[in-house]
Amino acid sequence: MKIAFIIYGSLDTLSGGYLYDRKLVEHLIRCGDRVEMISLPWRDYARYARHLADNFSPGLLRRLEHLDVDVLLEDELNHPSLFWVNRRLKQRRVYPIVSLVHHLRSSELRPAWQNRFYNLVERLYLRSADGFVLNSRTTQAAVEALAGTGRLGVVAYPAADHLAPQIDADEIALRARQPNPVHLLFVGNLIRRKGLHTVLAALSRLPEEAFTLDVVGSMDMDVSYAAAIRRQVAELGLESAVHLHGALSDGELAAQFRRAQVLVLPSSYEGFGIVYLEGMGFGLPGIATTAGAAGEIISDGQTGFLIPPEDPQALAACLGRLAADRELLVRMSLAARQRYDLHPTWEQTADKIRDYLLTFA
Repeated sequence: MKIAFIIYGSLDTLSGGYLYDRKLVEHLIRCGDRVEMISLPWRDYARYARHLADNFSPGLLRRLEHLDVDVLLEDELNHPSLFWVNRRLKQRRVYPIVSLVHHLRSSELRPAWQNRFYNLVERLYLRSADGFVLNSRTTQAAVEALAGTGRLGVVAYPAADHLAPQIDADEIALRARQPNPVHLLFVGNLIRRKGLHTVLAALSRLPEEAFTLDVVGSMDMDVSYAAAIRRQVAELGLESAVHLHGALSDGELAAQFRRAQVLVLPSSYEGFGIVYLEGMGFGLPGIATTAGAAGEIISDGQTGFLIPPEDPQALAACLGRLAADRELLVRMSLAARQRYDLHPTWEQTADKIRDYLLTFA
């Protein structure tokens, strides 16, 4: 099978979505498929309008027109650069276009007038695709609501076995029973959607000695937000409790997961949230929000907690419960690891996607 795959920037970018893309490409190559990567320039998380201009690049259209492929696969993150290009390609009936959707930008929490614009662009993009690879039922429902029902697609959940967590039930229970401070871990690039500001606001409501927080994630995706986070840490007097590590390698990240006791990532929206599953592999209950697909991974009160988005008071209450009741933390930690063990592997997920792509070849 001959496939071209369009992404922004580098396949080695550290995020859950790029990890999904990378694992899929590695699997396709192992299966003997030819994968041609097409990288569009990544400009900045906030510079959406500049990506729209890619649709009027004659060079991009010419390159895509002359691809020798069975299927063109596109990461839906690239939708502002492709919504009109795709329509022109389809007029020429060159090859089928399959969109890999991690989550819709118009599903994120922001002012309604902004999402109406993103909604329009994403609708045009989604209707230009012939099929979809979807990372969750939540994402599937969002795509169907925007693009229309009856769209051909396959749901293929991300996995988390790439970190190969080596930790047993005894170690998980012993770690959960360690006295204060509770070691919290936040893993996510520093963009507002991930909710680090909510975590800091929650910690300011709790006893200073009760928690420490390690933050792992790139600080270059939204430099203004990262600067605001540093100011918030200083203003709340949390310098001794909060440690900003930046992006880490898989080995360094695994060490953070093994040391931590609770994963806290109250995103305002996640199309899936691989990091919750990564944490569960190390026996970490996750605290997420009711927005998006986190509820497909976390069972509220059993393997973690689901709280409303942007609600530091609710987050502080959950953290207070876990600090005060270590046997509750033990039960939730062991249940989290059991949930991880039931989840598909990357090999199974990529096999499912490849079988779907073969229907277009």
